Formats: sequence, structure tokens, C-alpha cells
Amino acid sequence: MQNQKRLETLSQEFNSAWEKLAIDQKIQEQEKLEEEVSKPELWLDPENARKKNERLARLKEEVSVWQILKVQLSDISELLRLGETDLDAEIEEQVSAMESTFKKLKKSLRLTGPYDHNNAVLRITSGAGGIEAMDWAGMLERMYLRFFEKNNFKATLLERTAGEEAGIKTAVYEVSGIDAYGTLKSEHGTHRLVRLSPFNANNLRQTSFSLVEVLPIIDSDNDIKINEKDLRIDTYHSGGHGGQSVNTTNSAIRITHIPTNTVVAIQNERSQLQNKEKAMEILRGKLAQMQIEQQAESIDKLRAGESASWGQQIRNYVMQPYKLVKDTRTKYEETDVDAVLDGKIEGFINAYLEN
Repeated sequence: MQNQKRLETLSQEFNSAWEKLAIDQKIQEQEKLEEEVSKPELWLDPENARKKNERLARLKEEVSVWQILKVQLSDISELLRLGETDLDAEIEEQVSAMESTFKKLKKSLRLTGPYDHNNAVLRITSGAGGIEAMDWAGMLERMYLRFFEKNNFKATLLERTAGEEAGIKTAVYEVSGIDAYGTLKSEHGTHRLVRLSPFNANNLRQTSFSLVEVLPIIDSDNDIKINEKDLRIDTYHSGGHGGQSVNTTNSAIRITHIPTNTVVAIQNERSQLQNKEKAMEILRGKLAQMQIEQQAESIDKLRAGESASWGQQIRNYVMQPYKLVKDTRTKYEETDVDAVLDGKIEGFINAYLEN
């Protein structure tokens, strides 16, 4: 009887979540895309084919876990209906497992923003302070890469400038996976580190800053319409992979959105066309982020400025004189700084989404 009540409650919550997340519509979209990508003529437009395949892969990953849980609920309900009392212990174990799975899936219900289900761009920029700041930016890069590994996100490097002695000056990654932008948007802002400097002969306490920008990838003009007249597009020399100047080409692209003075530069792709497309995706994300921050009705109403401000300090990582990582917005904190810097940031993300 207890298992029956738990299963009824779980089924009701599951059905409600299924409807809110429009899983039926997503299944229909998946079936339509599967039909489209099976047609050879789609590949006459490789870029369109790539986008459709990426969208299909994301839908399959998102929908499959809900479909599996639906089948499990149906199977257990049938066993309970048949009165299989000799399986009570096994049924209880399966119900507990399904409750745990559903608890993780419910995270999607907190993601109600217009771009929360999109892929994302993560950009890390070291602040003033030379080697200290660059080392801190490198530590953040490692923290996010470890988080991506543990949570089945794919990170593709778009740009990276290493520091002269340690760390990085900048690093830009495209992050793909279920709800990538919605999951990572909590990280958008300035991150502050306090520690004993490993680069100072006197081992003095040092404060360093790094800016983390999280932008939604918007690969269509349908959501963010940009007037071509507002863009300045420049091409410049791009070094080959590994920095081999012998492979220098004219494929690098720099796009400036003149009204907001927002600049995006990409040189990592193989062709000028690919670099332009990637730069436009990032530019749309930057303008969308600015629109959210400025609460503007449209991008035509945006004020000039960066998509993330160095004044938006969101999190402190203190390693000396005590150990504590604390979010300034949610007040959530962790005392195991090493674990956080090794990618354990789920607590901060969940606190932000629940706030």
C-alpha cells in the first residue's frame, strides 16, 4: 500500500512535469528531424545539416531519459495492479530509484528563461594584476572543464590566449548539452580569489579577479534580429593550429555591433564562413544577455556597454586566512574550496536556480 501511494504521487508529479516541459511536442520535433536528416539533399547545405543534427542530438538526449522513466512507471504500476506481493522489496527499491531519477530531472522545471535550453558560450577573462590574475583565470578554466566532464557537457575550445608565465588571459568555449545555458547562467559575473600568493617571494596575501561570461548560443535570426547596417565586419590574418605562422590565412573574423560597441572575434574555425557564422552566434548571445540585464524591449533599445560588468562580483573564493567559497547573491557557501575548484559547483548552481 505504501509503495502504491508513493507511485501515485510520483506518477502525478511526472505527468505534470511531462506536460510543462512539452515532451510530447519535443518527441514530434525529434521524429520530424529524424525524417529530414535521413534525406540526402539536406547535405547540399552542410551548415543547415549540421544545425539540424545538433538539434536532433540534443532532443534525443533530453527526451530519452523522460521516455525511459515513463516506461518504468508503467511497468511498476502494472506489477502493483497485479498484486505481486512477493516482489514488494524489489518494487520498493525500484520506486526509490525512480524518485531519485525524477528529482534530478525536475531541474528542468526551474529553467523557464527563453534561452535556458540552448547551448552556451563560456568566456573567461583575467582581470588586472598580471600573473596572479592569469593564474586565477586558469584555475577557473580547470574548474569548469572538470564540471563539464562530470556532468556530460561537451566543451569545444573556440579561443584561448595563454599567460606568459602561468594561467590564461582569455579562454572561450562552446558548451553543448541538456540545458547548457540554463545550468551555467549562474556563473555569469566576476569571481574573486583571496589566497597566499605562490608567485610572491614574501608569500603575501593576494586578491585576484576574473570575469566569467555565459552567453546563450542563438543560431537563428528568428529570436534576435540584427540589422546588417549596424554591423562592421573585418577580416584579418589567422595563424594555423598550433600557432604555426606558416599556415597564416585571412580567415579570422571580427564583427562589431556599432550601436552597442560590442565586438566578437573568432579565428579558430577552418574557413572565413565558419568563423563568421560562429561570431554571429556569439554576438546574438551577447546582445540577448545585454537585453536581459538591461530589461530592454528589443536590441534597438540597448545601451552601449559590455554584456557583463566587472562590478558584478558574484562569488568569493577565500583560501586564506580561512577556507570558504560564498556566493554574494544567494549566500550559499561551501567550506571545501579544493572540491569546488575541482568542479563541485552544483550547490551554487542549484541555489541560484531555486532563489
